[in-house]
Amino acid sequence: NGSFHQPSAFLMMGIPGLEALHPWISIPFCALYLSALLGNCVILFIIRRTPSLHEPMYYFLCMLALTDLGLALCTLPTTLGLFWFGARRIGFDACLAQMYFIHILSFIESSVLLAMAFDRFMAISHPLRHAAILTRSTVLKIGLAIVLRGVLSLLPIPFLLRRLTYCGRTELSHSFCFHPDIMNLACADIKVNVFYGMIVLLSTVGTDFIFIVLSYILIIRTVLSLTTREECLKALNTCVSHICAVLVFFIPMIGLSMIHRFGKNVPPLVNTLVAYTYLVIPPALNPVIYSIKSTHIREALLRALCRK
Repeated sequence: NGSFHQPSAFLMMGIPGLEALHPWISIPFCALYLSALLGNCVILFIIRRTPSLHEPMYYFLCMLALTDLGLALCTLPTTLGLFWFGARRIGFDACLAQMYFIHILSFIESSVLLAMAFDRFMAISHPLRHAAILTRSTVLKIGLAIVLRGVLSLLPIPFLLRRLTYCGRTELSHSFCFHPDIMNLACADIKVNVFYGMIVLLSTVGTDFIFIVLSYILIIRTVLSLTTREECLKALNTCVSHICAVLVFFIPMIGLSMIHRFGKNVPPLVNTLVAYTYLVIPPALNPVIYSIKSTHIREALLRALCRK
């Protein structure tokens, strides 16, 4: 078909209206990326070196840290390359690859948060059966299932984008590649892409969120049945870090999905800020959240620092 056109590259956008300030804006982004890389590496190192932390809760935390590292590394080169050097161009295939890994890691993070909710439910509602059900091999199988689910469910997306004919527009809305963003640059029928994207999103992230909410409803029922206030507070305290991680991840993700699908009149600046909140903030904040709230991680970190 002679009318078929596929661009050789896309042009990424920074923060609309603030292009002259990009070198200064890069400073907080550098701090966030540094926090994400160092914080998650420290979490992994501490858990690996501390035998008392070799429990399901901390195995899932390792999965979360690895996912956050992957998310940070996926967006860091293009974001800082744009802010520092004005490097806006990204090849078509490179953009599809970045998009694929960003979405896979996002879906994996959602599933890991669900697994952590199940772990908290078992630890609070069925403490005597917790260790017997969530053995090391079971946790490993859950981790493999989570990865396979993300990889296979998103596998058709790059091929669906490659089959489209693209118009003259090549400007993306962000400094990274996002499926709805690329899809909206096409001048062909994108109903299949929209339908498949919605089905995958609802059957993965949407389902995960519903089951996380259900897990906490059951946790609250169990906590309310405890006899003393101290026991209630102690049980709920073990969930605070996880609840914060869930809110930090799901709120901007849902907001960004809604903006891309229904927010035609939303200012570009709002779209950009929500996107950065979704992909940059959780990897940087999660290590801080768990380090502050987890006494075991704090103590292990202090012991490691004292030994040095």
